[in-house]
Amino acid sequence: MAELSSSNLNADAIPKTNGTHVDEDRAQQNGDGIESTKETSPELVFRITVHLPHQPYQIPVVVSTQEQVQDFRQSIIEQPDTFQYSCFHLEHQGERINDFVEVSEIKGLKSGSEVRLLEDPYTEKDARAHVLRTRELIGAASDRTDTIHGVCAGLSLHDSVTASASSDKIILNGGKNPSLTSQNPVAGYDLDSSPQLQTIIPSQVEHPTNTVKSLSVSPWNPPPHHLRQKGHLLYLLLTTNEGEQFQITSHVSGFFVNKSTNARFDPFPKAAPKAASAHSLLSLIDRLSISFASNFRKLQEHNGRRDPLMNFPVTHALPSNPWLVSPIESALATHESDLSRTQEAYLATGLENAETLRDWNEDFQVAKELPKENIQERVFRERYTTKLFADYADAAVRGAVIVARGEVSPMNANEGPDAHIFVYNNIFYSFGADGAEIFTSQGSDEAARVAVGKDVVGVKLVNQLDIDGLHTPGTVIVDYLGKRIVCQSIVPGIFKQRENGESQVDYGAVEGRDTIVENEAFVPTFSQLSKNLRVKKHDVWDKDGKKHTLEGSLETKGLLGTDGRKYVLDLYRLTPLDIHWLEEYWTDASSDQGKEKERNYPHRMAVLRPEIVETFWRFKLAEYAQEEMDQGKAAKAIIGKVDSDDASNGVEIKAPSSESKDTPVTETSKKQETVDISNFALAFNPDVFSGQTPQTEEEKLELARDEEQVRSICRYLRERAIPEMIRDLQEGDAGFPMDGHALAKLMHKRGINVRYLGQVAKLTSTKTSRLEALGVLATQEMIARAFKHIAHRHLKNVPPPVATSCLAHLLNCLLGTGLNNSPRANIDEDMQSLYLEADWSFAEITPASLSQEIQDQVYLRYRFELPKGWENGLKHLQLLREICLKLGIQLIAKDYRFTTATSHINDSPVMNGVHHDSNGHGNGKKKKKKLGDHEHAHQSTDSLVNTILHTFEPDDIVNLFPIVKDSCPRSLLADEALEAGRLSIAQGQKELGQELLIESLSLHEQIYGILHPEVARVYHQLAVQYYQLDEKAIAVDLARKSVIVSERTLGVDCNETVLAYLNLGIFEHGTGNSALALAYVKHAIDLWKLIYGLKHPDSITTINNAAVMLQNLKLFHDSRVWFEKCLEICEEVSEKNSVNSATLCFQLAQALALDGEPKAAVSRMREAYSIFLAQLGPQDRNTKESESWLEQLTQNAVSMAKQAKDIQARRLRRIQLTPRISLGGTRPQPQVGQSVADVSGMGRDRASSGALDSRSVDELIKFIEGGGESAKRRTPTRKNPKRRGGAGKTSAAIA
Repeated sequence: MAELSSSNLNADAIPKTNGTHVDEDRAQQNGDGIESTKETSPELVFRITVHLPHQPYQIPVVVSTQEQVQDFRQSIIEQPDTFQYSCFHLEHQGERINDFVEVSEIKGLKSGSEVRLLEDPYTEKDARAHVLRTRELIGAASDRTDTIHGVCAGLSLHDSVTASASSDKIILNGGKNPSLTSQNPVAGYDLDSSPQLQTIIPSQVEHPTNTVKSLSVSPWNPPPHHLRQKGHLLYLLLTTNEGEQFQITSHVSGFFVNKSTNARFDPFPKAAPKAASAHSLLSLIDRLSISFASNFRKLQEHNGRRDPLMNFPVTHALPSNPWLVSPIESALATHESDLSRTQEAYLATGLENAETLRDWNEDFQVAKELPKENIQERVFRERYTTKLFADYADAAVRGAVIVARGEVSPMNANEGPDAHIFVYNNIFYSFGADGAEIFTSQGSDEAARVAVGKDVVGVKLVNQLDIDGLHTPGTVIVDYLGKRIVCQSIVPGIFKQRENGESQVDYGAVEGRDTIVENEAFVPTFSQLSKNLRVKKHDVWDKDGKKHTLEGSLETKGLLGTDGRKYVLDLYRLTPLDIHWLEEYWTDASSDQGKEKERNYPHRMAVLRPEIVETFWRFKLAEYAQEEMDQGKAAKAIIGKVDSDDASNGVEIKAPSSESKDTPVTETSKKQETVDISNFALAFNPDVFSGQTPQTEEEKLELARDEEQVRSICRYLRERAIPEMIRDLQEGDAGFPMDGHALAKLMHKRGINVRYLGQVAKLTSTKTSRLEALGVLATQEMIARAFKHIAHRHLKNVPPPVATSCLAHLLNCLLGTGLNNSPRANIDEDMQSLYLEADWSFAEITPASLSQEIQDQVYLRYRFELPKGWENGLKHLQLLREICLKLGIQLIAKDYRFTTATSHINDSPVMNGVHHDSNGHGNGKKKKKKLGDHEHAHQSTDSLVNTILHTFEPDDIVNLFPIVKDSCPRSLLADEALEAGRLSIAQGQKELGQELLIESLSLHEQIYGILHPEVARVYHQLAVQYYQLDEKAIAVDLARKSVIVSERTLGVDCNETVLAYLNLGIFEHGTGNSALALAYVKHAIDLWKLIYGLKHPDSITTINNAAVMLQNLKLFHDSRVWFEKCLEICEEVSEKNSVNSATLCFQLAQALALDGEPKAAVSRMREAYSIFLAQLGPQDRNTKESESWLEQLTQNAVSMAKQAKDIQARRLRRIQLTPRISLGGTRPQPQVGQSVADVSGMGRDRASSGALDSRSVDELIKFIEGGGESAKRRTPTRKNPKRRGGAGKTSAAIA
């Protein structure tokens, strides 16, 4: 029986199942925080035999001494021969094995031991779990409609893209010349074609074989009391493919067919010959249905064709939701009848639904208090914490969605809507609005909304620091239907009414800042927190002028819970205010200046980011160290002149002993030049500029010094951090962002707040053309964010059924004016009459009013004036994507017409991987295909385009999903192992480095689960690392995993997914699979068009890599076309006379020579030489190389012309060019903000692209004529270090 899909498996057990184990002895200290594990017992992996009660009666299983027995159990039931078991226990040497211990604790268990599996009686919980598992195994579980997961959540296109590489072989050129087209997936591809929405739509997959018609809970369920006493647990209803219906009783002893019918209740066993019973429901179905076994085998084969990573459930993170969905997935016809869909909640949680209620806060605090003395304890602690945060986020978001939809009653119904609070599923909910009027003087609702966003960042930061004795509540923020909802675990005692005179908090400010409470019990933990956050211990004053000394911000509160734990709350002011911004742009609305346009910033919560505080601290530390070193050198210079009188006067200068000037500086002497930084102290007062009133002159001077320190950070942010980021992007020293999300992430990483987008856009307008892309991106991001704020304001006050009408109208006013410049809102009059108190003002919005409001919002929030006529320069699809991702909109993928002149992008909405003429292919014949129902429907829609009045209709919006921000910390242990591996490799310890990298990957998979954004990133980083180590087969496998996990957790069109596809293509090319590599690169370029457009600074490298691949396939003419496009974009993005353009001219000249164009080759080489000479000088290696090529090309022009006919006749014999001819060959592309040197593993030269080809023209001619060295050098490979157990037919996986 083929292997089953693993979608039903417990993800907690996946990372350490059968062969994927952590070798703890490999983790060494190595100077990077990896603890030694010598005190722990070494891991032993061995094989044992498990005896079964049914066929095949025994199976071999590989176990590890360091895995849990639960993982051992999971590895047993994953095997095809043991699918049927779920309720059992294990025995060894006649003794029952405890399921909750490590394998190493089983007495006498060793290699060759025998373990016996014995079936246990069922409980109701066991029976329900067994039914759910069986439904998953046999494919009887239909698609679920989830409130927090959108349509096609966790989608991956990898298999579709890979399959397209083979399908393109048939399509291209009508299949007339398979020998050529089969090797060129990009034949006829038009780089200038329009972006296609179908790029991110999955292909229509074959539906799996049905094994049964239905399996559900019977209407006779639950058993009556007297039968429950006899062991009856559940009643089930099975309908086989043969059409027979069976009523089944779930009994403590197993499952049997009973005598009940739809009209008569008789749950006792049927008599022979129709009697049937089994301990497993799977075995019982096999006995009742003749076709079940064969269909079940086909189902396993179908599942086996998919990558296992596409089958695993996303359990440790929220799956990504695509902003475009296929009409197939969204059509009403796909919603099939399934009675058991409504019963799954009962099967999962029971009749009382009590199993889902958890004390979340206690779970969080217990997780924090778990021991962490050794590697095993740290792994278990971090793994449990990650899973707990994921479970909490899932539960919190589900509650937030129904709170936003008004389906939960508030605890304080008599107060205003913004002040309502809720408790649901033991989670406390409140709105991110100023319902309690706490932020009235700081911006009211705007300030409250920002504060809760800063709070979740602060909680995440404190969780990351992991300070013993300091606890935080579980915190999640959800944006849904225009409302920001704060979800927090309930801190014990937070609702307790204290006695008269006692404040509600135990440390910090109470009731605004009028009352300040001190508590010595909080000082040690808050002191440790402040030290890590660079917060200064400082004085504050209450309303009576009384001085208090606090370790943290005035707003940060300490609460002593009734459980005796110390909690820290309200972490939105961990850093100082950005006072320069506030002094420039904000004034209290009650003041006379509050209405001025220049001083109308919406809130006073403009605080500095923790990253800029840390960066500035390190900057000042470097200055201090340099000063100390300079002073030390000066002391050495004068030490001989210092007499004893100076010492007696208290002057004592000590310098390290050193050799004479003639003595070479050794490593030892270098180490002596160390700087003692123990005297360096720099911390910041977060409460300056917050209305503090010092009483004495000394206090005033101290506060003034604190204020100047904060001003120095603000100056550093504006004068150094922002210009440095722009300079790095301008010079190509860092990966260029593709979309607004990547740009914001890059800014945050550098400590730059998003409010400085306007300044970024202004600075780029005066720079080179390369930065025009950054300016366009920043402007588009400001417009999208302004639209988001406007949409939130309207969505907040409209009923949920009208949200799609509101959004469709707003989108028409922004993006649909080219089709209809006077759009009208599509409002159902019946809805309007139902919701009389709703706000219907969105219907009055016009394109002109929305344009003005966006313009005002951009200036209000970012201090940037949009240019006149900015509406006419929008990139419609790219802006639409940004808006959908920010608001959680899922649209039907169709041809959205933004202007009357818009042509059909694609008349037939084909799925991903099957491209027609207009989808990038200019000269291929269109493949005939029978249209499905959805395609006929789509064509009929297109045929009515002349009657469509609006670009967007409410029905185009399929779903609105919540946007979530959580506070889950990263794994320190996994990051330490990764960094230790990199350091070891950098130090030349390749073998140790590789072992540590494997260890890091295993830790990532164990702690985060297989499907998690952090695991995708480590796959990506390790793939690049292994590629540089010439382990190309392993690099390909890791890169493929990175693509799939990125798609499922980050998004099918996320910028990180694009980079993952590009690097997968490069690595496939490195192993000789250039045709498949080109298919991946083509898909990445299609994504690039959709995200930004083709003319992006980093797209030059991508197109160049594709051209190199085409050269390796001996497709020299196609390669030349791609090089020409690459040069065209480079001249537009990086200027015509740049070194990059010269390098590409050099490259193109070689391509022209290969393509038999000697005159054009000479012209391009002359152009390259001229630029190199002007930019780099006559002595530069690149200048000399291009001059040599130019001379030889000129001298050989006549002979090459004579040989043209001969070359043309032997064109097919041309040898491929090695990668070093083309810009250093293919190279991995850096992630956004990552330096090029980090990716390439070496310093970046002035051409940003690697060295030019060092061979002469004569050698190149020999290659052209087939006389050169043509044998391919085989890449040495080794087997992957580990294989995942139960992978079946899949390739080996790095673990």
